[in-house]
Amino acid sequence: MSVHPTAVVDAAARLAADIQIGAYSVIGPDVEIGSGTRIGAHVVIDGPTRIGRDNRIWPFSAIGGDPQDKKFHGEASELVIGDRNTIREYVSINRGTGDGAHVTRVGSDNWIMAYVHIAHDCVVGDHTVLANNATLAGHVEVGDHVILGGFAGAHQFCKIGAHAFAAMYSAINRDVPPFCYVAGQFAEPRGVNSEGLKRRGFSAERVAAIKRAYRTLYMAGLPLAEARVRLAEQARESEDVAAMLAFIERSERSLVR
Repeated sequence: MSVHPTAVVDAAARLAADIQIGAYSVIGPDVEIGSGTRIGAHVVIDGPTRIGRDNRIWPFSAIGGDPQDKKFHGEASELVIGDRNTIREYVSINRGTGDGAHVTRVGSDNWIMAYVHIAHDCVVGDHTVLANNATLAGHVEVGDHVILGGFAGAHQFCKIGAHAFAAMYSAINRDVPPFCYVAGQFAEPRGVNSEGLKRRGFSAERVAAIKRAYRTLYMAGLPLAEARVRLAEQARESEDVAAMLAFIERSERSLVR
């Protein structure tokens, strides 16, 4: 273990033998950090927080602090972070609350850029990119392979489906279905994230089925109830459309329109 002599590490922290902790960083009790993780200078990690393997946390990040929620009164809550995440400068990630699931979760292989804020009770999947200053309010769900542009923000309780893309400065106040591209203040659907899907190996047939579903949902002028019926028919031949339909069924804030 490589710990800078100016770092302050609580004796109750559970640290893998090969991690690195930079100058003036503070690691509190009830913190667990897995093998291969590197922590830069001036990082503060409070607990209960569990951080997996091979993460890189850059200077001045604040990880595992109390939620910024007036309803929080010290009840048990935690933060769970997976493996191989890059967490850049000045990122803040808060623990959960009693009104949520008592936990904030960040998956694996995420690229979290400078000044990003992930609030209490959020669930972030795997392989996401949260660009500089992107902000998630409390209870936001972000699916796998989502990209949020710089300064994009999501209102509390919003859901953003897998493979969605939100342009820079997008203000997301409703749920974003999987595979969709949104932009604007407030965010509106602008099409399918076709380029992102191609880069991840989606075949032309899969992308075509997703585009057909998008047209049914957003361009056919159908009431949502009727669009869902047609999507159910298309879902019989496409697992991607089935995933989109399942997302719509569990939407609580309504969809971006």
